[in-house]
Amino acid sequence: MLVLDAGNALFKSRDSGEAPDAKARAELLLSEMDAQGTAAMAVGTRDLVLGVDFLKKGTKKAKLKLLSANLVDAQGKPYFPGSLVTTVGGVKVGVVGVSPATTGLEPAGPAVKGTPQPMRKGLPVLPAVTAEVKRLRAQGPLDVVIVLAAVPYDEALRVADQVEGVDFVVQSNEGRGQGITQRGALATLVPPGERGRMLAKLELGLEGQGRFVDISELERNRQSLGIVENNLARAQQRLAAATDATTRQALEQSVASLEARRAALKKTVEGSATGAGRTHLLSYIQLGNDVPADPDVQKRVERVEPPGSAAH
Repeated sequence: MLVLDAGNALFKSRDSGEAPDAKARAELLLSEMDAQGTAAMAVGTRDLVLGVDFLKKGTKKAKLKLLSANLVDAQGKPYFPGSLVTTVGGVKVGVVGVSPATTGLEPAGPAVKGTPQPMRKGLPVLPAVTAEVKRLRAQGPLDVVIVLAAVPYDEALRVADQVEGVDFVVQSNEGRGQGITQRGALATLVPPGERGRMLAKLELGLEGQGRFVDISELERNRQSLGIVENNLARAQQRLAAATDATTRQALEQSVASLEARRAALKKTVEGSATGAGRTHLLSYIQLGNDVPADPDVQKRVERVEPPGSAAH
């Protein structure tokens, strides 16, 4: 199992840095993400509330890697690695992180009297991701490439549509919550679930070749094929019994349309039965009261957010 985070995980909002528990809460989240084996997290806007240095210090000794292919300082030097390659269960995975683009330089941390304030800039997303994926692919074969996109939805969709060599784009920015995968022109866009309340689980079948196919979509296609075949049988019965020329013409058009739809669905369903393609299945684990809390983690949480407090 490979654990990843698409970013925007550390602070409740972009303006919550002044809250009394903000720093302790973010430190706890970073610590627990590392303890739970999270391999990488993209750096999102809500992760930068206390600045770049806070993030670097918080992960200096951690196995968790913060990634951003486009977040640079005033001189254009990257603040974080753009990607990593890891092997899980014999599967070689490339992971790329990307942050939101900015129109210019922005503060990279709180102002400190007497010292120049560091600045940051988010370079354009598409060129940065394209270059980083190309660099990763050039290093050697990869079984899967995932982009952790802490960017607006439309920007993540452009990555899924336009960047060669990407299999999945996991997006976070607006807190859209759970959903279904969206097949882009080149990659599949994955919603990561509601922040802190659920986990998105993406199961991959890597036996075949080519693009990943959604197993749940295949099942929906099978169900649709059954419905179309039933509708076609009824339309053919009505056509056989019809005597009026206008009615027959309308029914003939309906039969032709249903036959075309049936042929397309059969091709999809029968193609999936060969087992030649790679597959994915998205589901969600809801972190409700039925999921037991770890007692040690609970104690750490309650030090930051005491029971009965507004934040708890």
